[in-house]
Formats: sequence, C-alpha cells, structure tokens
Amino acid sequence: MAGEISMYIPAQFAGDEQSVQQLLQNVGAADLITVTPEGLQATTLPWVYAPDTGTRGALLGHLARNNDQWRLPAHGEALVIVRGPDAYISPSWYPTKAKNPRVVPTWNYITAHVYGQFHVHDDPAWVEAQVRRLTARHESGHAEPWSVDDAPAAYIAGNLRAIVGVEILITRVEAKFKLSQNRSAADIDTVIDRLRHQGDARSAAAVEAHRSR
Repeated sequence: MAGEISMYIPAQFAGDEQSVQQLLQNVGAADLITVTPEGLQATTLPWVYAPDTGTRGALLGHLARNNDQWRLPAHGEALVIVRGPDAYISPSWYPTKAKNPRVVPTWNYITAHVYGQFHVHDDPAWVEAQVRRLTARHESGHAEPWSVDDAPAAYIAGNLRAIVGVEILITRVEAKFKLSQNRSAADIDTVIDRLRHQGDARSAAAVEAHRSR
C-alpha cells in the first residue's frame, strides 16, 4: 500500500504465520513508537498479546501517567518492535570457508514490526485487569507466584493511579526470522553447535527450528 512503512525482508527470512503467532504469544518488553505532533515518541514496556481482540489481535500494555506519549495524539499507525533471540555469527564457524573464503560476519535475529491503532484506556478497571494479566503470565512458572492480591489494596490502588492502559489493535505484522537459512546444511549444523557451546540455547534452538522452513 502506498505510503506504508515496511521492513526489508528477503524471501528466505520471511516469518510464517505460526512462527509469528508464537513470537507474539511470548512477547516480553518491546518498543512502542508513535508519530506525534511533537515528533517521534518511544517507550519500552511489557506487553500481553490478546489474539482474539479485534480482527487481527491486539497488544495490551501500560504507560506511566507522567509519560506524555499517551497524551499525544498518534498520527497514523503505531509501531511495536518485538524481538526474539539474536546472536553474532562468526564466519570462522563455517566449515565451507575452507573451500570458499568469501564469507563475512553476520547477525542472526528474530523481529516483528507490529503496526496498529493506538488506543488509551484511562480506566482503573481496565488497567487493573491488564496488570493482573501481565502478572499472572510472568508469575505462572514460579514455585511461589506473587499475586496482585499479596500487596495491600491501598498500595495497589495508588500504583494503578500512576499508570494508564494502552492497546494496539493490530492492522498488520511484518516479521523477519534471519537465522542462517541462506547457509549450507553443514554451516547451519556448526552455527547451532557453536551457539550452544557459548551458552546461547535460545538462538541455537531458533536456528534449528527454522532451518527447514
């Protein structure tokens, strides 16, 4: 569509729908960017993905009340930049380098540019529900999960007054999974081994998962 901002995505690095959904389901902190009358505004904040909200799902979060980004009208679509694992890839890892030295370093990464309509929810009930969703998601794997109800009600109420809810109703997603898919099978095997050896299990798993897609 004319006038839309888009990300450069070579065909071999394009994310399939299943991978994109998995990335959004596991979203943590991501960058919210809006174009306002005062220029670009950006904030890193934690999100929850709500796939059944709107026609394409939504990202739900909150901003500090003192952060002017929520007060400034957003021109056009808002952008949330979601990231997965990333890692430096040394050309010295490639076994094919012995036959073809025409190799250079690169960076593997996963990212999605999520565009949508920016909505503010200055409503205590909405904000509390969002905080509870966010807390429950990240506490669920703990042996002794913390609950919002563990803190004094007056304290929680004061904290809720200090934030406002934000919602991005998704209109489109552009995702890039750059994970050595353009290398030979032997090179990919070695990339996975080297990433695991240096303790980057997430990046190694991502390369492994996307090698045949």
